[in-house]
Amino acid sequence: MNHTLPSIVIVGRPNVGKSALFNRLTGTRRSIVTDEPGITRDRIYGTAAWRGRSFEIVDTGGLLPDDRAAIPREILKQAQTAIAAATALVLVVDARAGATPLDLELARHVRRTGKPFVVAVNKVDTLRQQDLAAPFYEIGAEVFPLSAEHGLGVDNLLDTLTRDFPLTEGDGSGATNLEVQVAIIGRPNVGKSTLLNQLAGAERSIVSAEPGTTRDAVDTVVFRGGRSYRFIDTAGIRRKGKTNLIAEKLSVIMARRHLERADIALLVADAAIGVTAGDATIAGYAQQSGRSVIVVMNKWDLALEKAQEAAQEAPKQRGKRPREGQTRNTKQFSADSPPLAAEYEVLIREKLKFLPYAPILFISALSGEHVEKLYALIDRVAEARKRRISTGELNRWLAGVDLARGTSPAAHRVKIYYMTQSSASPPTFIVSRLTDTKAFVLRYWETEFPMLQPVKSPKGHRLYRRKDVDTVLTIKRLLYDEGFTIAGARRHLRDLSDGPIGLASRPSEVKGAPPPHTDARPNISRKVLLDLRDSLRTFLTLLETE
Repeated sequence: MNHTLPSIVIVGRPNVGKSALFNRLTGTRRSIVTDEPGITRDRIYGTAAWRGRSFEIVDTGGLLPDDRAAIPREILKQAQTAIAAATALVLVVDARAGATPLDLELARHVRRTGKPFVVAVNKVDTLRQQDLAAPFYEIGAEVFPLSAEHGLGVDNLLDTLTRDFPLTEGDGSGATNLEVQVAIIGRPNVGKSTLLNQLAGAERSIVSAEPGTTRDAVDTVVFRGGRSYRFIDTAGIRRKGKTNLIAEKLSVIMARRHLERADIALLVADAAIGVTAGDATIAGYAQQSGRSVIVVMNKWDLALEKAQEAAQEAPKQRGKRPREGQTRNTKQFSADSPPLAAEYEVLIREKLKFLPYAPILFISALSGEHVEKLYALIDRVAEARKRRISTGELNRWLAGVDLARGTSPAAHRVKIYYMTQSSASPPTFIVSRLTDTKAFVLRYWETEFPMLQPVKSPKGHRLYRRKDVDTVLTIKRLLYDEGFTIAGARRHLRDLSDGPIGLASRPSEVKGAPPPHTDARPNISRKVLLDLRDSLRTFLTLLETE
């Protein structure tokens, strides 16, 4: 939600194409579009620009003013909140259905708000169908026949709506880059929307006991302590076999797509139930997408109540009744109880073994208990995500790693000789083994860098001397990591060696190299060749088995 840009709110009855128009104006596929009515429930915010003027677009759910069911009432409440902050309104109607009584009733409601509004007659796919918009002139507002799906007539609508909007200076991309993107993920009905409302301090998302209430991803920007946080409330992710409706399948797909937009993922689980296989699967999605993960155990108050009930039932199950005044078996746990939280954390770590680094926080989103601690945790994780580690420090750490404990057979021992961090957010590292370099690349390097003189074994394998290993890794780093050219790498190697080796073009010019057309093998003992075969096996580039 952007308080500085003019806001255009899209309203209308269900299934008239509001979400399709929202996607057309924003140039995205944020809102789910299907033939099933009532897909959009929460307010969906987006930004757009037209002829140098930026503005905010708000998609709302289908309005049914007389429906007293829980979900339609909440949809109407969300729409009224958006309308109250709107600069202009767009009433979307269906040209093929004509002016229905509900359309006319919504037009009266919109007029009573006092906001300027226009009527967008959707589903006019060709110019010949523009006459279908004629019945809507009785509303008394400006009418625009258009097709949200094909874009016909949308330019006329934008010209009118943005006529009085100020021109935008700059693109505001710098502010967006400073935001901490946080996705709230988890199974259905674990309290994700309740947590979003607590973090935002407002009823931003519809909360219901019915699982699967949230379908579209809901973005909310929160400014706190001089920092900007964008929270993305996603739909509950469930197994494919459990999703039957097209809207549910799309919401799960969109939830995973919005997860990839974020920097940090808040994995919300039900503390009263514990970490399930579904929670572990969702955590795997977050880890595979490169997101930093914070495990949030919601409904901690219910977990404490269950612990108290279990403590009270324990004496009865043992066939003993506690004496009057005895409180040993009825200990009152609080949310700050270290023993219970510590024991629970052990169980969580056991279920999420692949996330040993993820911090765990026990909260109650309904009461707001410990929710404020999330901000400090998010800041700490965001800073760790941007951390850079020097190549020297990484290689010193690598030297102490016991690679012999790997699962590779002894004949193909794991040997990593070089490690560097290529990027941050997420931290990405490159490990280098000579076997990663193709044989034809090495042969090309041997031509350009004559100091590389591999020795062929009796079986035809190319064996590199130990000193050549460092040279090969240096060449690889110069060419691929630091962007050197061949000539630049030669000069750099010459400076390192303080000699003409880097500039040599023929083996005869290399100091200490054997003369041309001579075989270097007689000068090397059989024992040395055997040692090379055993210790440099990973450097073989031509294998008989390949």
